[in-house]
Amino acid sequence: MNIPANLKYTKDHEWVSLEGDIATVGITDFAQKELGDIVYVEVETLDQILEKDEVFGTVEAVKTVSDLFLPLSGEIIAFNDALENTPESVNSDPYGAGWMVKIKVTNVAEFDSLLSSDSYKEIIGA
Repeated sequence: MNIPANLKYTKDHEWVSLEGDIATVGITDFAQKELGDIVYVEVETLDQILEKDEVFGTVEAVKTVSDLFLPLSGEIIAFNDALENTPESVNSDPYGAGWMVKIKVTNVAEFDSLLSSDSYKEIIGA
């Protein structure tokens, strides 16, 4: 299972990278495997300011739909438009082409409260 050490994670299986006050968010390799073949990613919160742990979208797999939870408070400034035509990128490259949103973070200190790769591995039993 791929769990990069340079990222932070949530108990809800999102990953986060942070550059300055811009965070990139997606779902983990574990999450995409649990969901199965992803057929649709919906984010209707573009340009909205949300609090940490609020739902920012959904990911739809063949047999289920799952909410996506914002790992950091901030404004959703970008959606990965490529997912509209190739949602399967979340399955094939969850930490690269399968990223979902970018956030202008309002409280960078929240990043420190996210899980390290080792802590996330403990949660999923990896």
